[in-house]
Amino acid sequence: MPDTAYLSLGSNLGSREAQLRTAIKHLKSLGLVVVSSFYETEPVEVTDQPWFLNCAIALQTTKGPSELMSELLNLERTMGRLRTHPKGPRTIDIDLLLFDDLIIDTPELTVPHPAMKERRFVLEPLAEIAPDARHPMLKKTVSELLRDLPEGQIVRKVKAE
Repeated sequence: MPDTAYLSLGSNLGSREAQLRTAIKHLKSLGLVVVSSFYETEPVEVTDQPWFLNCAIALQTTKGPSELMSELLNLERTMGRLRTHPKGPRTIDIDLLLFDDLIIDTPELTVPHPAMKERRFVLEPLAEIAPDARHPMLKKTVSELLRDLPEGQIVRKVKAE
């Protein structure tokens, strides 16, 4: 029986939309179910960089969480992701947000994603496709987490570039 995983994708180098669409095309083989709209978002933490284009996706996958994460990291490498500056510009960034109701905390993988509850650029696209998905530690839905965020972090739904 497949498991449900939710991912966040972002790009702020090159053709952002093309980068997202390329990643989405590759993720189809992992059990892609639905893709949110694209959202233009201001960078957070490291703000001196181009704005991002983000989306969220849902997968129905037979891969386990570690195997899925390995596939995601491999896809990032294949697409030219260089991890030279933490939180810096990137061709593609793929984060595993939720994996069913699992809680995983290992040196290699943390699920739910530890910062998702603070990131409007993650929660807004995710709420579009999975408003009732529940954070297994906080016991709140994605919609509730989004509602509880303080003002700030500009996130705008965009039409295709």
